[in-house]
Amino acid sequence: LTSPSAAREYFALHVATLPYEVFLVAYLDTQHRVIVVEEAFRGTLTATSVYPREIVRQALAYNAAAIVACHQHPSGSAAISRADEVLTTALKSALALVDVRFIDHLVFAAGKFVSFAEAGLL
Repeated sequence: LTSPSAAREYFALHVATLPYEVFLVAYLDTQHRVIVVEEAFRGTLTATSVYPREIVRQALAYNAAAIVACHQHPSGSAAISRADEVLTTALKSALALVDVRFIDHLVFAAGKFVSFAEAGLL
């Protein structure tokens, strides 16, 4: 997953038709090859709770060098919310403490993706 477009294509297969919000994490090795993709958290139609501690714990368990996160908005709007920004900042800070790079956070809705990296927010 070396680019936002590659990540978009990969994650689109996982979230395109889900009727609930889900937060996926791709744990990557040093060459940004996928070790595993996990559904880290599952929510409701409008929200999901994400705990940075659990993502850090899994990154260490997989000996990941980096992660890419993705979640979808079943509402149909791919706009980045304030809650998305706060979560991304918290995740980036938590992962940095254990030397794991947070490469991108993608938001998917109605066939469209927004990339935090491309938007300059990561």
